[in-house]
Amino acid sequence: MDTISAESSGSFALGGEFVVNRLGYGTMQLTGPGVWGPFPDPDRGVRVLRRAVELGVTLFDTADSYGPETAEELLREALHPYPENLVIATKAGFTRPGPGEWRMNGRPDHLRRQAESSLRRLGLERIPLFQLHRVDPSVPFEDQIGTLRELRDEGKIAHVGLSEVGVEELERARAIVPVASVQNLYNLAQRDSEAVLEYAEANGIAFLPWFPLATGQLARPGGPLARVAARLGASPSQVALAWLLHRSPVVLPIPGTSSVEHLEENVAAAALKLTQADYEALGNPFARG
Repeated sequence: MDTISAESSGSFALGGEFVVNRLGYGTMQLTGPGVWGPFPDPDRGVRVLRRAVELGVTLFDTADSYGPETAEELLREALHPYPENLVIATKAGFTRPGPGEWRMNGRPDHLRRQAESSLRRLGLERIPLFQLHRVDPSVPFEDQIGTLRELRDEGKIAHVGLSEVGVEELERARAIVPVASVQNLYNLAQRDSEAVLEYAEANGIAFLPWFPLATGQLARPGGPLARVAARLGASPSQVALAWLLHRSPVVLPIPGTSSVEHLEENVAAAALKLTQADYEALGNPFARG
């Protein structure tokens, strides 16, 4: 019997409909170098994804641009037919001309085509959460969000999410369609999206922090993160995840990994209990040296 489980992270009703364990899994690392091409060891990728399910992970985040397409294909290979409680979130809004290259494309025809392609690749009748990977400044905002509303009205997607947006864009989008989630860069070391997180919490919107394990200078020897990790007998990355889970009940971290061992380490972080003193030290990293 497993001694660790993502259930320890608590739960959140995504879009008020899909109840997921808050600690999820992101698939970007299950691709080739430069997030390009298939994962070099697909059998290992399958093992990681299946182990995540065994450990209670119920939210899997992916995108059509990961590979491109190969991460979605591997997810289906590993987990289809999907467990009843499993929720897949995918994204569209980038094209991939080559390894490490990302170009925004928010044209309505592209977003629609990619949503329909993701449905086929993932083997779904409806995508639980479909996210605009980036707002394309060359396309009218209302056209991009309006396309997501149309896809929702047609039953092809259940809920709409946005990525890398500010509060003003969230409010503009919500005037067009309900927004279930926002996915912004946010971690212990990078907190520029604090206002977006606070807005999400106030409005019951899921906040999916990408790059959740970054710790920056906080993990330096003798620093606040290193001290908390030592006290808990944990790694700095585990404390970083525990901090995110403690930060707000709407935070749903989606750390990715291509290693079963690292996956198990990440999930074990869900059970870490930070004290208020720990949280204050990490929240104000220079207050105590």
